[in-house]
Amino acid sequence: MTLSSLPAEAQQTHRLILGGGPFPFAKDGVVFGNRERLLPRQRRGYYREYTVKTPGSRDRGARRIVCGGSAPAQPDACYYTGDHYTSFNRIVQ
Repeated sequence: MTLSSLPAEAQQTHRLILGGGPFPFAKDGVVFGNRERLLPRQRRGYYREYTVKTPGSRDRGARRIVCGGSAPAQPDACYYTGDHYTSFNRIVQ
């Protein structure tokens, strides 16, 4: 999916990722384990997850961007999930 087709909040989160933060949630940037095995298999620590704000939600909600790569601010690939890891779409520019 194209970056421009994502919700505005996801586009903002993506900009924060590329800029190295600051992130609004303490858990942003933590290692994503890919336990669902829906993303390409990589070594532990390759993927990191970031919260996409959900308007009206009192908690972090279900939306996330998961990015993989050696340098968090320069990811090899990023994926969007709007359903808390049930499905992913690769983000393309």
